[in-house]
Amino acid sequence: MSLVSLENTITIALSVRDRHASAEWYSSMLGFELIRHIDEAGWSEMQTKTAGVTLGLGEQAEPKPGNSVPVFGVSDINSAREALETAGVKFDGPTETIEGMVSLATLYDPDGNALMLAQNLMVQA
Repeated sequence: MSLVSLENTITIALSVRDRHASAEWYSSMLGFELIRHIDEAGWSEMQTKTAGVTLGLGEQAEPKPGNSVPVFGVSDINSAREALETAGVKFDGPTETIEGMVSLATLYDPDGNALMLAQNLMVQA
């Protein structure tokens, strides 16, 4: 049994220079479909061809190749974080919340690889 109950979703987050241009590339080259551009957060999401797996494009002035970070969906980020911290898992700063959108927490595996937990705060219609 695991400490955290993950949802059946994963987002692979990439840093890109121009997320609108990158979204066009992933659409035309790989057939991914745009889910949304969230301009105020510098973020775009695309549905891959795999159910439950999305590609997140975060805008950065100087992205570095090999910067992929898996983002695992959780239903309650506070309880997930508390369970992991109690078990000695290291986090990078406090949980960040973009109101009405998402709460995010970056953590590290034993080798220092960054992972994220994300709780979706968007109201589903």
